[in-house]
Amino acid sequence: MADPGGGAVCNGSVDIQSDCPNENCRRNGIVKEAQQNGNSNFYKPIVESFEEAPLHAMVFTYLGYGIVTLFGYLRDFLRNWGIEKCNAAVEREEQKDFVPLYQNFENFYTRNLYMRIRDNWNRPICSNPGALFDVMERVSDDYNWTFRSTGRIIKDVINMGSYNFLGLAAKYDESMRTVKDVLETYGIGVGSTRQEMGTLDKHKELEDLVAKFLNVEAAMVFGMGFATNSMNIPALVGKGCLILSDELNHASLVLGARLSGATIRIFKHNNVQSLEKLLRDAIIYGQPRTRRAWKKILILVEGIYSMEGSIVYLPQIVALKKKYKAYLYIDEAHSIGSLGPTGRGVVEFFGMDPRDVDVCMGTFTKSFGASGGYLAGRKDLVDYLRAHSHSAAYATSMSPPVAEQIIRSMKLIMGLDGTTQGLQRVQQLAKNTRYFRQRLSQLGFIIYGNEASPVVPLLLYMPAKVAAFARHLLNRYKIGVVVVGFPATPLAEARARFCISATHTREMLDKVLEALDEIGDLLHVKYSRHRKSARPELYDESSFELED
Repeated sequence: MADPGGGAVCNGSVDIQSDCPNENCRRNGIVKEAQQNGNSNFYKPIVESFEEAPLHAMVFTYLGYGIVTLFGYLRDFLRNWGIEKCNAAVEREEQKDFVPLYQNFENFYTRNLYMRIRDNWNRPICSNPGALFDVMERVSDDYNWTFRSTGRIIKDVINMGSYNFLGLAAKYDESMRTVKDVLETYGIGVGSTRQEMGTLDKHKELEDLVAKFLNVEAAMVFGMGFATNSMNIPALVGKGCLILSDELNHASLVLGARLSGATIRIFKHNNVQSLEKLLRDAIIYGQPRTRRAWKKILILVEGIYSMEGSIVYLPQIVALKKKYKAYLYIDEAHSIGSLGPTGRGVVEFFGMDPRDVDVCMGTFTKSFGASGGYLAGRKDLVDYLRAHSHSAAYATSMSPPVAEQIIRSMKLIMGLDGTTQGLQRVQQLAKNTRYFRQRLSQLGFIIYGNEASPVVPLLLYMPAKVAAFARHLLNRYKIGVVVVGFPATPLAEARARFCISATHTREMLDKVLEALDEIGDLLHVKYSRHRKSARPELYDESSFELED
């Protein structure tokens, strides 16, 4: 089979296969000119990093989990005999002969590991999620089973965890006057679904603006981003259809695929060879047992993968989609507003035609500082969803002030407000992202993902270091970060996840980097074997100018 120019993770880096003989062909990227529909497209270089962990880090990580598991079984034994108090949910005595409702590995993990480091999650915030925010201090008297507030507020914590990519989730100012006016006119709630009496003129205005922003025929908006995927995929595919899903897709995509009743097959993350094999087998063999042709084949991918920081290999996947006559559904929850020269997402990032994507999905919760999601594409697709979407039929419509906030933010990004503030924010986000990623690599940390992704995972591996990392940054340096572990990541790949914002100043980023340098030495989490220098070269801002 012909190779459409895909890439695979290999030996800790991204190996892009190409037969291009000139000097522009590099091992960690692709510069390829392809002919599609008679047009010549220049593909942006794909530069990603997935460095493997040192052997000793993995050994100590698994050893740590083994010790925790051993003590967990010991503590469960003591709890069963009443020697130690059990604060977790337990089976009722009258249901002791039933199939256990709570006793599974996840519950064992929660009781004996997560509970020890639970103070690093669900921290109450008492300000807007800007570049600086305020955190309510809390303490626990029973080893993190319960918390109580001390009444103290930790002021001006540097926010490195919120999805506020463009800084549009801000405190009220005069630029939000329209949102206040809509609140006074329409109120907060709608009290009905889109199919009944819940479609407002603000919803129609927003949908027209989204379609214009994405350069597609039509769009439909929903009140919840998660439900945009989980409640609409079942309307597009069903029994007799095949879904090909990336192994690292978001839970909303996974749930929507399962609810659809379609057959689901998983391909390796961003691996077009794996995807092509599944497509080829689907065409050759058809459905199991009957061998009939599949009614539809739908490829599910994301623009930016929120736990890996990687960007979908869109040109290669589009080439496969056209070759095998499949449909492509792309979730741009994290990429819309944060990628591309004007913030129009991964399609613009690769300079591709929006018509190459059959179903464009995105959310308003990240770059637009609001809530909800959208589906966009051909008008006949959107008209079909208006009639068959479970969310349109059963879910309450988007709140009018939220819709106005999205309209305001989108007009800012598009420049329809008469300023260039939106474009400046997009450009500043790109500069901050590349600067932060470059410096982290120079400091010797293992980071995942694409160099243009504002989601920056930093690998920590060991559960004890995950807790110490977050606690030290908050208590010692007043830096708020998100740390992530199992089941959101593989058991041995716990990490901190930084989210860069356009509102982060160079001073803020340098303060965070200085703190990370000290923490990295203290906790010995500088695992990278490709460290360039202990004294990195000065950052050259001109090298990170956005391409025209």
